[in-house]
Amino acid sequence: MLDLRHQLIEGRADVPRIGSVIELNTIPWYAVVGPHESVVAPVVPYLRGLILDDNRPPTAKSYAYDLLADASALVGWLRTAPNPQRRRSNPDAPRPGSVNPRTGKPYLRTGYAPSTINHCLTVVSSFYAYHRHYNRGPLVNPVPESLAMRRALAHRAPDGEVQSFRRARLRQKVRRSDPRSIPDAMWDEFFAGLTCDRDRAAVLLYVSSGSRASEFLGVTPGDIDWPKQLIWVVTKGTDDREAVPASPQALTVLAAYLDHIGLPPADQPVLRTRRGLDRPLTYWAMRRVIQRVNDKLGTNWTLHDLRHTAATRMANDPNLTLAQVRAILRHTDLATTGRYLNARVEDLFDALQAHYNRPRVQRSFAPGYDLEDVKAVFGA
Repeated sequence: MLDLRHQLIEGRADVPRIGSVIELNTIPWYAVVGPHESVVAPVVPYLRGLILDDNRPPTAKSYAYDLLADASALVGWLRTAPNPQRRRSNPDAPRPGSVNPRTGKPYLRTGYAPSTINHCLTVVSSFYAYHRHYNRGPLVNPVPESLAMRRALAHRAPDGEVQSFRRARLRQKVRRSDPRSIPDAMWDEFFAGLTCDRDRAAVLLYVSSGSRASEFLGVTPGDIDWPKQLIWVVTKGTDDREAVPASPQALTVLAAYLDHIGLPPADQPVLRTRRGLDRPLTYWAMRRVIQRVNDKLGTNWTLHDLRHTAATRMANDPNLTLAQVRAILRHTDLATTGRYLNARVEDLFDALQAHYNRPRVQRSFAPGYDLEDVKAVFGA
């Protein structure tokens, strides 16, 4: 067992599949089971506490999956193991980690992202901290903590700068990159690549409202306020229903789509599948819509880039304040909204091309001056 642990840390072995996550009919809705389908008892009260602390069931499910391994072995394995969600069956697919020449966006790597590894460590640390709080043991948290981070974040003013601090051991370095939105020049060809009113309506509503993908997929006929041009969505991570604006163009295309398929029942989402049995459009199906457009154009835009596009357009509109954009996007922190004020690479490229092609200014002087006198004063 010790040798296996070292192999996992060094990335030379795969994680033994001895546990799994099952769904329950009662709180906490999910549980971790061992090799003999027996529920891991210490996990149950921890997940139940998450739900009672007003976290969503998907959060409990995510945390349950992150509790299936030892901390050091977990990090070593995640750094080298391929992510099954990023498998590509097409042999001609771009190389993982390479940059798309049209969008400037890198393709996802085959492994797990540093932020995913850090999230797993946060869950494991929280699990042991929960039981340590109730003196249930073990009393040693296997996930190292950063005392420097605690000192940097303690007793600081909300508007003050966060001091720099060293990452705790095992924590991965996460590169903070600017959000990438679809430039206006590429937006027209992206929109032209959509093949039906359902897809056009969905994309226009994403871009005009800034809604997250999962939020809009749950919108029902009763969630659309046609006269006020608003749609009501359930905000991610909460049960709160909030209104977000929608453009007249988006609602016009949506109305044409609903007129063609007929209005679904009041408790059913408005976006439906086009083939097979009538059922709500899923996140994976909507993502496939974007992938089909990418295949046509040779791009690698994602479903979440539509929200980035909406945020960039709003944040750079001189008629909207940053506080108003924050309210529309439902960001918790104004600094998150401020990230969209950064200049886009595409805009910088266009500005530089104009600079390079601008003719050189020729120096001239007002008529009446003798050229010899000009040379004497300003040089040759």
